[in-house]
Amino acid sequence: MGNQIQFSTVPDGRQLLNSPVLDGQGLKALLEAGLTWLRNNQQSVNALNVFPVPDGDTGTNMVLTLQAAYNEIAGMGDRNIGKIAHAIAQGALLGARGNSGVILSQLWRGFARALDNLEVMDAPLLVKALAEARNTAYKGVVRPVEGTILTVAKDIAQAAEGFTGKELKVEMLEALVEAADRSVQKTPELLPILKQAGVVDAGGKGLYLILEGMLRFVRGQSLETPLTTVVQPLASMRMEETMEEIEPGQDYEVVVDFRPSAPIDLEKFYSDLAEMGTSIQVGEGDGMYRMHIHVPTENRYRPIDYVMGLGTITKVSIENLIAQIEERRQEQAGATRLNLAKIEPGQIAVVAVSPGLGLSRIFASLGVAAIVEGGQTMNPSTEEILKAFENLPTDKIIILPNNKNIILAARNAASMTVKKVAVVPSKSVPQGLSALLRYDPDGDFETVVREMEEAIHDVITGEITTATRSVEINGVKVSQGEVIALLNGDLVGASPSILEACQTLLEKADARERERITIFYGQNIAKAEVNKIADKIRELYPRHEIEIHEGGQPHYQLILSIE
Repeated sequence: MGNQIQFSTVPDGRQLLNSPVLDGQGLKALLEAGLTWLRNNQQSVNALNVFPVPDGDTGTNMVLTLQAAYNEIAGMGDRNIGKIAHAIAQGALLGARGNSGVILSQLWRGFARALDNLEVMDAPLLVKALAEARNTAYKGVVRPVEGTILTVAKDIAQAAEGFTGKELKVEMLEALVEAADRSVQKTPELLPILKQAGVVDAGGKGLYLILEGMLRFVRGQSLETPLTTVVQPLASMRMEETMEEIEPGQDYEVVVDFRPSAPIDLEKFYSDLAEMGTSIQVGEGDGMYRMHIHVPTENRYRPIDYVMGLGTITKVSIENLIAQIEERRQEQAGATRLNLAKIEPGQIAVVAVSPGLGLSRIFASLGVAAIVEGGQTMNPSTEEILKAFENLPTDKIIILPNNKNIILAARNAASMTVKKVAVVPSKSVPQGLSALLRYDPDGDFETVVREMEEAIHDVITGEITTATRSVEINGVKVSQGEVIALLNGDLVGASPSILEACQTLLEKADARERERITIFYGQNIAKAEVNKIADKIRELYPRHEIEIHEGGQPHYQLILSIE
């Protein structure tokens, strides 16, 4: 049980590279190993977020992307490595989430292109495939940035160029892993914001872990226990995202809050929990720990009994996962019953990504024809975006991603249809709403797209959330638990209260030069508190028009649109 995997195709990874070539089933086994190792270390990748905001989801996005790739080949018995590689690439392309997931899918796409329909892969073909993977990934990004997963992919391909001979050997995989590790460690020198935050690039780290998982499998090493145990601040635990990756046999979700009676051996803690279930998360705050795990029915009480031996339990929650999934489906079905625009053939339809039900209602009121649930910590996949517009009765589509980490997935979706699709690169909800004010369903497609693209620059976006860790970035010193303000995605202030954070944000935004401030409040703040904040803003900006709307977004107490 736990995260242990059963490799039915290649029972012993140590035998895998004893052959001079690799076939499709060998590649399948390596992919499964890379996925398992990445999943078991995904929280350490998520923790590499530059800004101390609760949206560090690179690890999760890469896991879900790679899981989609593996699902595509799970039942395939083909030995042809070209067929397996192309199936992997197709699964990754449709399942790609977030910028890191999209780039990962492009790496697989290039890798598969080099193998085409070949039966097996030898060393020279591996070198060629890694080079094509690098080239395809770089071409897939409009403005490639060094110090990211792209750089790591480039350094891996360069290391492969030093290989000689035709036989695949374990030493070659070792060299690739070493090159990836060196490249990841250098990312802060190439991307200053990483150096300021004191972290390496998360996407690059994820790619390294995938290769390391493959190497560990080949060496016969364990893939169960993560290299480092991650304890998150309670405020940054994102237990809802684990619903996206429920594995067979995960019947119950167990959450236990407890106060340990002695210091916890975290490595043993994680290792013991891994024997019981999956999707393990551990959070800490004010001397209390929170343990989250998914377990089969027969194990649903084991985590509770185990934690009881470590200290005093203060709260226990056991939820049936199947019931939770069904409830979530019903909620999503409710969202689809919004008063969405009825589009006629020949008209322009808009698809918007929305992080909350309240915001979805607003988007619908402005003429959106389809809503895709998503945003911070819940980036939709390429396939989800594609499905949102494929059945609309028109061939003219505009997509509003409303998040910088969804733009690539939206462009991916646009490239996979015969319909005429434009992605207006809105990076926030306020930008998306501003663009919709220029939307004309009966207008000329190119003109409407151009005007909506112009409109996203007419608004300033402010976001208020809680810091998940202590850091100093751009001269702003932040302590874990403080309220922080982001202006157009940049950290501009840290304060003890939401009101003070709002005041800082509005000052930094030169709000006095604007006319309207619209507040969208999230699911984790009371309407009464929002009203008090709005009243204070009205005192400070008496000439401004102040509006309040329920947004329903998670994690971010407030989203502000300043016009």
